[in-house]
Amino acid sequence: MSRFAAPIAEQIWDMKYRFKEADGSPIDLTVEDTWRRIARDLARVEKDPDHWEERFYAALEDFKYLPAGRITAGAGTARAVTLFNCFVMGTIPDSMGGIFEMLREAALTMQQGGGIGYDFSTIRPRGANVTGVAADASGPLSFMDVWDAMCRTIMSAGSRRGAMMATMRCDHPDIEDFVTAKGDAARLRMFNLSVLVTDAFLEAVKADGPWELVFDDKVYHTVQARDLWNRIMKSTYDFAEPGVIFIDRINQANNLSYCETIAATNPCGEQPLPPYGACLLGSINLARLVDRPFEEGATIDDAALEDLVATAVRMMDNVVDASKFPLPEQEAEARNKRRIGLGVTGLADALLMMGLRYGSDEAAAQTEDWLHRVARAAYLASVELAREKGAFPLFEAGPFLASGTMQQMDDDVRDAIREHGIRNALLTSIAPTGTISLYAGNVSSGIEPVFAYAYTRKVLQKDGSRTEEEVVDYAVQLWRDMFGEAELPEYFVNAQTLQPSEHVKMQAAAQKWVDSSISKTINCPEDISFEAFKDVYMQAWETGCKGCTTYRPNEVTGSVLSVSETTDHAPGEAPVEDGIAPGGDVIYMSEPLDRPQTLEGQTYKLKWPDSEHAIYITINDIVIGGHRRPFEVFINSKNMEHFAWTVALTRMISAVFRRGGDVSFVVEELKAVFDPRGGAWMQGKYIPSILAAIGGVIERHMIAIGFIEGEGKGLKSDPTAEVVNLGAPRGPACPSCGQYDMRMVEGCMTCASCGHSKCG
Repeated sequence: MSRFAAPIAEQIWDMKYRFKEADGSPIDLTVEDTWRRIARDLARVEKDPDHWEERFYAALEDFKYLPAGRITAGAGTARAVTLFNCFVMGTIPDSMGGIFEMLREAALTMQQGGGIGYDFSTIRPRGANVTGVAADASGPLSFMDVWDAMCRTIMSAGSRRGAMMATMRCDHPDIEDFVTAKGDAARLRMFNLSVLVTDAFLEAVKADGPWELVFDDKVYHTVQARDLWNRIMKSTYDFAEPGVIFIDRINQANNLSYCETIAATNPCGEQPLPPYGACLLGSINLARLVDRPFEEGATIDDAALEDLVATAVRMMDNVVDASKFPLPEQEAEARNKRRIGLGVTGLADALLMMGLRYGSDEAAAQTEDWLHRVARAAYLASVELAREKGAFPLFEAGPFLASGTMQQMDDDVRDAIREHGIRNALLTSIAPTGTISLYAGNVSSGIEPVFAYAYTRKVLQKDGSRTEEEVVDYAVQLWRDMFGEAELPEYFVNAQTLQPSEHVKMQAAAQKWVDSSISKTINCPEDISFEAFKDVYMQAWETGCKGCTTYRPNEVTGSVLSVSETTDHAPGEAPVEDGIAPGGDVIYMSEPLDRPQTLEGQTYKLKWPDSEHAIYITINDIVIGGHRRPFEVFINSKNMEHFAWTVALTRMISAVFRRGGDVSFVVEELKAVFDPRGGAWMQGKYIPSILAAIGGVIERHMIAIGFIEGEGKGLKSDPTAEVVNLGAPRGPACPSCGQYDMRMVEGCMTCASCGHSKCG
């Protein structure tokens, strides 16, 4: 019998986590081989590796403990990849040489599979004087463009592009430009953005007082705090970014406040880290631990949970010693503090099995209780590790126990730490678990509510055909197995039917016992008023959250899988109207379009800086169904060094255009090309290569003829498209598998079909 609870789980394992030869032939023949590979690798640092290998295997078995994707994919493979998920890079010096040294370090980190965070508050604002060169500074956003271009070219661990988080303090003089940067859909697409919001700023907002924007003790501007807050909120309301990080609370609560200051987080925000900080992640699968699900007296056994947590802590502590690191500074930071981020997944499913409605006071209380039990077990396990192997090198009992988080910890745990020390400086975090949750049988992700109880997924077969399969939430499938097609009880709610305040309530309940932070999305209805939207953030601050990320579907952010309120289908299942779902797949033509005798077109002159000869780009269009679409491209230059690749581009792009369908991806592929010799500044923007500049010309042409809506956006309409029955409304298309199953989960757009996520 297969260990996988659903076909999608096995497919995710095969695609993401199965160890294979370079030619694709499998080394892990079964998922048991994967568990054995991980257990053996993480046990090799033990004095009794055989004993601990069996303990570790038992924890992994049946998906009870889920190490994060980089550990699951990389442990025991001998590949030169880091097993750490999260990095915050070094403090960016306010100098040209220092800035580009940081860029080099970022590239090395992402190349090994690490997502990174940066605080750009340390770069002087736009227009500030640059001593010695008689020039004005270009500001932090100009350098963020350079980072963005670099990130487009780095494939993390061979399969995913790097993800980045950029933060900026709420008192930086360029903060207004920072918070509105995502209004340009083509800019900073590889970044998540978050504002570091201080308590003083929020108090000024509440008092409608003035707020000074300062750099190096110089006041550049004074604004009304409430006006700046409204601008932050309006950008988030419209574009789902920036997020908000309550930075004072993070530093006050930090166990290590005596030896570090935090100013940035990893890409999804659950790991606030100091310069060169690194953290690894893993999750306890609560959905697999419930005894007597859907019965009277359903519960999670204390002893079983504590034993599993203790084993998971030991495994994660061993990762610190087993992992490679992109930079020596990251290795030193990790080993001096031995941070780990143990969290949970399947929380919403576990609540359902207990008969509790996600978002209710009872569910919040149960969540707080479970997270308290996890925290206690994790800290006590780390104390035992300290007795056996020694405390983390920078441990100081007095300052450690005086931190905000430790002051609320149980007295027996505090006493144990005071007497024996502790192995890991921080232990708990709620990380994004979208992909590993699919791998574990489609359990609910992290502490998020269930997004959709069932949806139809199209699977591409080897012969090119597509088959459909139903993807069912783990708890719903268990309900079906126990009670057949009996109607789901009323306490089965999902992300779209909850009030934003209920989301915040659950995040705050979990945060109380999480020493790092939480990756969670507060889903807001499209018609939420702006004032009510702002109240969500104030509620998050006032109830003890360390940050807040919202998602309000609209024309800019895109729609998500919707939930019908009719009774024609189960809660969370998507409706079908008149036999056809809203939206549909693009059916691409197998034969190219015939070329008419004459075509209308436009020729563009592209002058690359420092190049002797211009490049001329001619784009001809065809009219189908009254709409113009690009049909062919001719690229010419007198520079003979360009001859081969311009001919190749002409032939390849034209061949793609003549096949029809959505060909706007050509633009994005060209714009992502990074020239290691350096790009150029053109019309106020950093262009990473001459090929990217050509992509920009083609994009402007597509906009001009109405083929795409705007810079960085997709089709306005596709006259060659054909609507087919999907069984569910579509969201944005996934860049990895092409299916329309992208949705905002845990602060990041994630594909429900293949697990693809920009954030990891």
